[in-house]
Amino acid sequence: MKQIYRYLLLVLFCLFLAACSNSKNKPQVTAEQNFMKGEAYYEGGHYNQAITAWEDVIDAYYSPELSMLAELKIAEAYYISKQYEEAAVAFDNFLNQHPNDFRAATILYRMGLSYYQQILVPDRDQSSTQFALYSFEELVKRFPDDPQAPEARNLILRCKTRLAEHEVYVGRFYLRIDQYQQAIDRLEGVLISFPRYYYRDEAYFYLGKAYFKTSQPDKAKNTFKKLFEEFPGSKYIEDAQTILAQEG
Repeated sequence: MKQIYRYLLLVLFCLFLAACSNSKNKPQVTAEQNFMKGEAYYEGGHYNQAITAWEDVIDAYYSPELSMLAELKIAEAYYISKQYEEAAVAFDNFLNQHPNDFRAATILYRMGLSYYQQILVPDRDQSSTQFALYSFEELVKRFPDDPQAPEARNLILRCKTRLAEHEVYVGRFYLRIDQYQQAIDRLEGVLISFPRYYYRDEAYFYLGKAYFKTSQPDKAKNTFKKLFEEFPGSKYIEDAQTILAQEG
């Protein structure tokens, strides 16, 4: 983020020159002082105090440039202090207001990480996973050669894995309560939407069971065949063979 600080110094220098030319302009000095106060708090690890100081800069309505920097610094302070929910919102708001900012790639990455840190276990709501996935995909789409793009691609795969795990969980739940078509819809969706999902054997197994439950033996047998061929060492092989023997 070195570019941020070069830009910051330039803005502060310009504001300082303006202050010298008009010493009666009190809001200008106050905005500068609050910004530097925020910097001091930030460097000392007092992130909430830094955020408060930068919010005062924004509330002063003095300099659009300084306010924009304060907005970004607030987002960074939330992120570095592990207040990820607030950080994600702050980064998102910044990009909505400044979509073409020269730091957009880094902001997308930080926003994605902020959502990523909020991802829950597979049986819980996956909204944070979806938001993280969007952030990383947007980074890769807009800035494919950015230094952060390779890691963003890795995180995209992790997000997709968690979403697939969630869908398999929901599919198994529907199967357990005898809602077979809903189970089929979820499990088929996993195989279509996440073809690189590492644990597809689980999806194949429960999808095959659901097909048998809905009197679709040909689809069930074909699904189990894929299980046997693609995952010969799967823990679901034996149970699938037992079901095939029972169903004839």
